[in-house]
Amino acid sequence: MKKSYLTIVARILVKEQHRDFVKAELLKLLDVTRAEEGNISYDLNQDNDNPNFFIFHEKWVNRELWQKHMGNKYLAHYLKVTEGKVDEFILNEMTETVN
Repeated sequence: MKKSYLTIVARILVKEQHRDFVKAELLKLLDVTRAEEGNISYDLNQDNDNPNFFIFHEKWVNRELWQKHMGNKYLAHYLKVTEGKVDEFILNEMTETVN
């Protein structure tokens, strides 16, 4: 039987004048998050037509370990330094469909 994982899709629309700063902060999250317990994948994508639009596609062993990630100090730092620089943040918690 295939195991069902938690998938997170985070959509981030940044203010154009802050794009480079926010992108640099998002990139800082990659290696530390990928090293976390329970993380299977953590990928950042930037839209080809709208460079102000980013998507994180994440896969976690379970919701509890993802919630632990959400409480980490480096994520709190990201939220603090990017406050007011993001127009929209939409997060979707999804369950992988199992056949």
